[in-house]
Amino acid sequence: MSNHHMAHMGHDMNSSTTPTPDPHAHHHAMTTAGHIHDGGMMMMHMTFYFSYNNVPLLFSGLVINTAGEMAGRFVAIFLLAMFYEGLKIARESLLRKSQVSIRYNSMPVPGPNGTVLMETHKTVGQQMLSFPHLFQTALDIVQVVVSYFLMLIFMTYNGYLCIAVAAGAGTGYFLFSWKKAVVVDITEHCH
Repeated sequence: MSNHHMAHMGHDMNSSTTPTPDPHAHHHAMTTAGHIHDGGMMMMHMTFYFSYNNVPLLFSGLVINTAGEMAGRFVAIFLLAMFYEGLKIARESLLRKSQVSIRYNSMPVPGPNGTVLMETHKTVGQQMLSFPHLFQTALDIVQVVVSYFLMLIFMTYNGYLCIAVAAGAGTGYFLFSWKKAVVVDITEHCH
């Protein structure tokens, strides 16, 4: 900080005492729907609340101010969370389809009463510079970005937006995961 800015705030650079406000400072604090504005800074809620007035959403220019805007954002966030769940399932399916090399390795393992059993392991791989792997990488980037957006939306602590994230993710899982094939390896010992 510059000396001028420190003096303007009422600080003495050589003092370790508590700063006192400068009576000439022109900062006006204002509270609006739980957000404290002070010189352009916005303080976020740290507890859950239900409101549709002055609710910031991800970007500074995207603020919810009406019930209609909240309803529209709720639907959009619900669909985004559904898309996220669908994307996770789709990526797993694409990965299974793009596996190019399957190798089976058998190894002896000690069995009961001094017997020897053969345990078979399946190793699956794909090539690094293949189109399927590059496509999976691009989808992974999209999945990570969407997951962080959903996390940041939830961290607004707005109850309506949190419900949209949770309900959308739950609905997406319900709609997409039932197609997810479950393969049980009878040689698998760790469940």
